[in-house]
Formats: sequence, structure tokens, C-alpha cells
Amino acid sequence: MAEWTERAELLFKAEGLDKLKNSNILVVGLGGVGSFAAEFLARAGVGKMTIVDGDIVDITNINRQLPALHSTVGAPKVTIVGDRLMDINPELQLTRIREFLSPERAFEIVSNEYDYVLDCIDSVTPKLNLIIAAKRKRVKIISSMGAGGKMEAAKVKVADISNTINCMFAKTIRRRLKKEKIDKLKVVFSSEIQDQSSLKMTDGSNFKKSFYGTNSYMPGLFGLYAAETVIQYLLKK
Repeated sequence: MAEWTERAELLFKAEGLDKLKNSNILVVGLGGVGSFAAEFLARAGVGKMTIVDGDIVDITNINRQLPALHSTVGAPKVTIVGDRLMDINPELQLTRIREFLSPERAFEIVSNEYDYVLDCIDSVTPKLNLIIAAKRKRVKIISSMGAGGKMEAAKVKVADISNTINCMFAKTIRRRLKKEKIDKLKVVFSSEIQDQSSLKMTDGSNFKKSFYGTNSYMPGLFGLYAAETVIQYLLKK
């Protein structure tokens, strides 16, 4: 046992740590949700991970994203997050992929070698590509819905997408998945009604037509719930 995993072993036991060490996880999207989720997984002792993100740190990310600092503005998120994960666990088998997922690449990247996929993408089209790829290949996936426009931590939960309420993002994804004959999807969402006054329209670049205001803790909380779901699954596997 590595000295840094002593506290985890007391809770997970040696068998649990072995399960985590022998697991292989795919995290797509390293913004406010994915960056925290990836770190929680690494600190838990996950042994193999692939992280995917084509974006660089923007100054507007600083209020909510783990890799975002004034000193990292302009740097690729896979570089900042990847270096941090390796500093947490130097034995982590880490693969970094710097790209935005096209439909073809989503089907290439998702494979049965992964125990779980974490979908932390905040744009509809790439998100659908990843979900469809995982569902078609029967790889377990948890998908983050909308953390924007939300303030109440107690209203965040994990459920099937069919049971989501007060989430416009989930409503859009659910409708699009229905056309693909996909009706089951584990998601992290908030039942809080979104603050419509925080909505801002965009030029439509990067598959985004609009976005809501976000605070410092909600995206990280979504990432925590996603990571917890995966860790609990791996321990019971």
C-alpha cells in the first residue's frame, strides 16, 4: 500500500483499493464538472484513466474550474489537469486526448476496455455523440446535466434522465435520445428551477447557443456526485 492511500484503505479496505487500482475510467470534458470528477477519481486510487478535452483555459473559467488560474489562462485543460492528476498519483496510467469529439471519434474512443464513462460535456451535439457511443457499445456511463443557473446544493441528485425535472438541458437531451431509441441514462442533475435572468445568448460557436451563469461550487458538486457514483460501482463490482 502506498502511504498516501492509508486513509482510503481504512474505508475501502485492501480489496476495495485493488478494485479501484485495476479500474479504467474515461472522463470527457474537463471544465467545472469534469476537472473535479477526474481529481476525485485519482485521489480515490483509480489506476487507469483517459481524459479528453479540446479546450484551453479561459479567464471566465476561473470562478468554477479546477485548472483555471490567472497563471494558466491559454493553456490546454488536458495539460493542466493531467499534470495535476500525475502529481496526485505518479503511478496513474494516464492518457490525454486533446480534441473535441466528433461523432466518429466518440465511437472510436469509447470501448469495452473502460469500466465507466463520465460525460462532463456541456454542449448538446458532442454530448449526444458520446452518450450514443457508450449506449451502443454497452459501456456504463453517467452524464452531467445543467449546473448553470442553479444555487441550491441540496437539490443536486443522481437519477435516470426520465426522472429529471426543472432542467432544460436534460429535457433537450432526453428528447434527442428518444429519437435514437435510448430511454435509460444515469445522470447528475438539479431539481432547482433555473434562474432565467442569468441566461446569456452566444454566437453559436462550439455548439453553444446560450449559457447560464454559474457559481463556484455547483459544477464541482456535479463532478463529486458523478465520481461518487463511479467509485461506489467499482467498489461493489
